[in-house]
Amino acid sequence: MMKTKPDLKFNQLWNISFGFFGVQIAYALQSANISRIFATLGADPHNLSYFWILPPLMGMVVQPLVGYFSDKTWLGRWGRRIPYLLIGALAAVIVMCLLPNAGSFGLKIAGAMIFGLIALMFLDTSINMAMQPFKMMVGDMVNEKQKAKAYSIQSFLCNAGSLVGYIFPFLFTAIGIANIAPEGVVPDSVKWSFYVGAAILILCVIYTISHVKEYTPAEMAEFNAAANAEGKSENATEMSPAQKKHAIKVFFEVGLVQFFCWAAFMYMWTYTNGTIADTVWGTTDAASQGYQEAGNWVGILFAVQAIGSVLWAVVLPQFKNIKVAYALSLVIGGIGFAMVPYIHNQYLLFVPYFLIGFAWAAMLAMPFTMVTNAFEGSSRMGTALGLFNCTICIPQIVAAALGGLLLAAMGSIQGNMLLLAGILLIVGAVCVFIIEDKKHQ
Repeated sequence: MMKTKPDLKFNQLWNISFGFFGVQIAYALQSANISRIFATLGADPHNLSYFWILPPLMGMVVQPLVGYFSDKTWLGRWGRRIPYLLIGALAAVIVMCLLPNAGSFGLKIAGAMIFGLIALMFLDTSINMAMQPFKMMVGDMVNEKQKAKAYSIQSFLCNAGSLVGYIFPFLFTAIGIANIAPEGVVPDSVKWSFYVGAAILILCVIYTISHVKEYTPAEMAEFNAAANAEGKSENATEMSPAQKKHAIKVFFEVGLVQFFCWAAFMYMWTYTNGTIADTVWGTTDAASQGYQEAGNWVGILFAVQAIGSVLWAVVLPQFKNIKVAYALSLVIGGIGFAMVPYIHNQYLLFVPYFLIGFAWAAMLAMPFTMVTNAFEGSSRMGTALGLFNCTICIPQIVAAALGGLLLAAMGSIQGNMLLLAGILLIVGAVCVFIIEDKKHQ
């Protein structure tokens, strides 16, 4: 009898994904602080969005390459995914220590910007390189009946890491680390957030590496042969021409919704800091104490968003109609975005960011559910999902490229960009209803 993938204990499933906690801290620190760092270095608000082109661009390039090359790698005890995980984590640690110091090396504004931009490029490359292997190891090592449990553990660690990364600057300021610095220099509270985040990242990755042993190529071949024999292999069935046509149609319909959603969140990441500094702390001066306090509070607000996302993710499966759940989530998130510029109390801002978390929860779950349902039975499921990643990256690149022009057109008021984000989410909600989510037989 051919060998099949065994059931894994909870601690084994936990160990496979534990390093993702550290990687997500790094990703959260990047998401919450990039605009703050470059504004502190002296970037004009109209140019802030251009710095955000690199992260999705690197993700679109790096993740498929890591998947392709790691499929062909085997380094004995080091496996095939772990080498890329380790290299990515080590590179991320180095860059996390350099990026927040872009303004501390005595460079002129232009030099500091260039240094920061290069560091950001390497940071996002390394984070993507470290992130992708965790998803692939679950696919390699976990059998079908345990995958839902394994991905739920990974999702928990992802959200937990995000919460920690988001609140770090606030916590370090609370314990007395300086949150202000000379003009053009990033405060120590942000620097120490990156330093400690880097330390946690490498420790979590070392834990995973020391506790996980990937299956050998011979074992993987036997598992795949067993799956083929049971008729469970993705190559065991193939879609009809009509089903393929329908699946491609769904791919682009969901991609249209994705365009509006991810453009909206790109503007949230880019302009929340400037908006909150203006509406709550009454300043647009990136060198002021108020601006840096606003930067700390943005991390708290993003943490509230993550909590809203976790709680709403529990509610979503209760909806019988997936399109209604998807559209409703986006509308609620859109309302949250529209509220932000009109709230001048830092604590009341918890409400809109909690609501924004509803949209985030739906964006992480619904699109992949619809696309995988449409491509069920296809031998090209992996290719389809790889290409589907472009529906996440391309909208962010387009939104970032247009951000400066749109900000100028909207009176150079950063809060108006969050209003635009709300409109984009609601337009996305309307587009949900053009998706044909029922498979053709």
